[in-house]
Amino acid sequence: MNSIVYVGMDVHKESYTLCCYCYDTDKVEYKQTIPSDYKLILKYIESMRKVYGEDATFVCGYEAGCLGYSLYHQLKEHAVDCKILAPTTMAITNTNRVKTDKRDAGNIARCLAFRTYSEVYVPDDEDNSVKEYIRMRDDQKLMLKKIKQQILAFVLRHGKKYEDGKHIGQSHI
Repeated sequence: MNSIVYVGMDVHKESYTLCCYCYDTDKVEYKQTIPSDYKLILKYIESMRKVYGEDATFVCGYEAGCLGYSLYHQLKEHAVDCKILAPTTMAITNTNRVKTDKRDAGNIARCLAFRTYSEVYVPDDEDNSVKEYIRMRDDQKLMLKKIKQQILAFVLRHGKKYEDGKHIGQSHI
């Protein structure tokens, strides 16, 4: 029997809280809090293989937040199916107002199982290259603007005034 096990992960800078949800049992179980290291998630999944069977398929997920895409990429490199859930699109199955990491992880696992979420787009290498180029270009434009302002201030302090516009041009040279 090939069952799908949904692993909800409530991730923080210092710790991850993990739990499993499977249609067969229809309950969230095997809750565990671990230090924030993706290798411990891999160990957790391997320990769950003993519970759910070697042929079980695991789908992991966590809310978009402080970790960005780093955990996603680390798990994908180890052939773990991982999803990043948009927090505003998740169905809230916890009607109790008390919010804990274990309940959050259980809610994420249920959202994965019932597909009551929207997945966050994970940028590829080309997207990241374009983003870095745009950031670099914007930084250069800002530096150029500051240098021009410094030149105009310097020239003004020395009693020079240019009537043909405030933009730096050939007349400033």
